[in-house]
Amino acid sequence: MAHLLPPRLEGENPEAVEPTTTFHHGEEVDYRGRSWIDPPSGVKGVDPFDTEDHACYVPKKCVFRFTGHSKGVHRIRLFPRTGHLLLSAGLDGSCKVWSVHQRQVMRTYTGHSSAVRDVQFNNDGTKFVSASFDRYLRLWDTESGKVLGTYTNRRVPYVVKFYPHDDNIFVVGCSDNKIVAYDSTTGEITQEYDHHLAPVNTITFVEDNGTKMVTSSDDKKVLVWEWDIGVPIKYISDPTMHSMPVITMHPSEKYLVCQSLDNKILVYQAGERYSLQRKKKMEGHNTAGYACDITVSPDGRFVCSGDADGKICFWDFKKTRMLQKYHAHDKGPSIGAVWHPVEPSTVFTCGWDGVIKMWQ
Repeated sequence: MAHLLPPRLEGENPEAVEPTTTFHHGEEVDYRGRSWIDPPSGVKGVDPFDTEDHACYVPKKCVFRFTGHSKGVHRIRLFPRTGHLLLSAGLDGSCKVWSVHQRQVMRTYTGHSSAVRDVQFNNDGTKFVSASFDRYLRLWDTESGKVLGTYTNRRVPYVVKFYPHDDNIFVVGCSDNKIVAYDSTTGEITQEYDHHLAPVNTITFVEDNGTKMVTSSDDKKVLVWEWDIGVPIKYISDPTMHSMPVITMHPSEKYLVCQSLDNKILVYQAGERYSLQRKKKMEGHNTAGYACDITVSPDGRFVCSGDADGKICFWDFKKTRMLQKYHAHDKGPSIGAVWHPVEPSTVFTCGWDGVIKMWQ
């Protein structure tokens, strides 16, 4: 695996690139003095696991294309609870925040010398962390674009997640098979979880608001950890399992929806026994070799995933049959997909053609 990664950081203390940020919109505050990251008036937030709030529907067509990244876009994330801002991680090394309502880019954050692999908002959206193939993690202030911290353990970070109970702690899955937890205030590594045999792909917090975490890796194993204890408490490994590069929590918090590389989406119980739900298997797309994101509609009825041919597919979660398949992106996979938490049938997808599409 190491021969595919960018060259090692040389020297004793290598320097990260100088970060810059650009605001692309007139004023950073409006006439009432509200910041540009505040949700528009009248948009109420929805809690992430509230399935009763509104019924969702499968989108029918692409209504808008956000363009501006010079290379592909690898991951997109929506602002927590309200979803009025969209954060994108580009293979050109920059992150951008877009306004969903005004349909334009608001701020660009440039601070990496190679592609950004993952981005994540913290629990209230005021900060976000970006993880890049240049082996650095950067914590940004969403509003001002300042870098609040730069972290590295000289390994490539593949996935980053904020700890649900404490915004100052984020966990990173790395190319040296470890999962490390950083305290962003001190910049120190507070805990290492070292049990995987290959680079770590996903980290998902489960059970009563995230006291346990489920991680998956290229070694085709899924491990369950108690928070802050460096030994796994459960081991999910079956000789027929494939590697699972993406795991998403179902909004009911009862299931984990996993992208398996044998072109299936598998469902595991989240909590208790973590057993495979053999009847719930979603097929018909082609993801082999790509970590295509899965998103589940906020009411839990539909599952949406990109695929390697640039298509985007929708399934019914209960009946597990495919409902729709659209062509979304050219020149590679539709790698990212997110479902809007408030608007019932709005989905965003991104691909390696550098376009972010909004579907309704």
